[in-house]
Amino acid sequence: MGRSNSKGRKPRLIEYAALPSQEKFHSLKARFKGFSGPVGSGKSQALCQEAIRLAYINAGRTGLLGAPTFPMLRDSTQQALLEILIRSGIPYEFNKAENFVLLTEAGSKILFRSLDDYERLRGTNLAWFGIDELTYCQPDAWLRLEARLRDPKATELCGFAVWTPKGFDWVYRRFVSEKIDGYGVVLAKPHENRHLLDQVPDFYERLKASYDDRFYEQEVMGQYLNVTAGRAYKQFDRLHNVREETYDWRRPLLWALDFNVDPMCSIVAQMDRDGFYVLDEIVLRRATTEEACEEFHRRWGEANEILVYGDASASRMQTTGTSDREVVERFFRSKGKKDVEYRIPRSNPAVRDRLEMVNGMLKNANGDRRLFIAPRCRELILDLEQVVLQEGSLIIDKTKDLRRTHLSDALGYLIWQERQPNQTVGPVNLPLLSI
Repeated sequence: MGRSNSKGRKPRLIEYAALPSQEKFHSLKARFKGFSGPVGSGKSQALCQEAIRLAYINAGRTGLLGAPTFPMLRDSTQQALLEILIRSGIPYEFNKAENFVLLTEAGSKILFRSLDDYERLRGTNLAWFGIDELTYCQPDAWLRLEARLRDPKATELCGFAVWTPKGFDWVYRRFVSEKIDGYGVVLAKPHENRHLLDQVPDFYERLKASYDDRFYEQEVMGQYLNVTAGRAYKQFDRLHNVREETYDWRRPLLWALDFNVDPMCSIVAQMDRDGFYVLDEIVLRRATTEEACEEFHRRWGEANEILVYGDASASRMQTTGTSDREVVERFFRSKGKKDVEYRIPRSNPAVRDRLEMVNGMLKNANGDRRLFIAPRCRELILDLEQVVLQEGSLIIDKTKDLRRTHLSDALGYLIWQERQPNQTVGPVNLPLLSI
């Protein structure tokens, strides 16, 4: 089932056992095509295998792989492609300085580009392009790439993308509902990925225990739903998520901060295998990071083991010449606490993912609640009741009340760090596609 590329070279066989939806996607003849699927449906494999297929068919030409942000591009999209190249024995050279891969056998170049600054996409003609998680991108980024799909020497011009449903957004309208000429789409089904289920038979049950019911229908079942309206923390219920619980000195104390000057907010919590319990909140007006440390130490300085959480900005250099993380580390060292552990990510999770992880702990699709708040945490409780999304979006509205969002953000960073999905699970070493 081999196919010659545009230079007439011998076709290459790649180890890739395409699932039914993946095979339909690769076979689509549309100039612009999409793969919409729930988690675990093989979107990353489909994206990268299509990129390699087009790189060989368009031998000697240039294509582009893009992602919504640079961290996603570097940590997910680019990594997935390089793993396939290595596993398949495809010779390549990686130019890290200019961020592209040269497939030496085909003479084709694959550019890696972030789409958060889409005005930079003007320029070189492309034979093809592929976008990861298109629903997180601006429609203008896609249109910029459409305009660059104009290499006169290309054998098969194609723009393609993969994504998880995110409501009735512009991607849904362009690919699914409006049936634009030249567009095609494959809607992958849940439970189709036999490779994943062979490795993790309870994969879908695990997710059902982590997500709330509506988000489960969208993310895991792949359904298009309107999930953008109303409260951000829609599963919170005072009657069921607020209760007293005693501090357990045998377990680590979790301190999660939102590094904001006014107010400087943080929460103090503990966790066990069943979930999380927020013991305390610290809210300080016009305070420094060091003052927040002093207040935490005054209340909880006797804790034997401390884990510190925050968003990625904690590690960034401030105008003072130091970072918030360095201030916290210096403070604890001054108090003789040298074994404090820091769980601060290199990049922040998507807001939507963080919100739904918190909602899934407040109440999951099975009806289980695994996140409880002490009654004394009055500001956090107000956050969980009052923080809303901007109309028609999955963006938290931070303009209605400047006191809101900070404590719930801190809680979200903690829960994401401890319960984030395993991104390594999926089909590997699986054979079939010929290019």
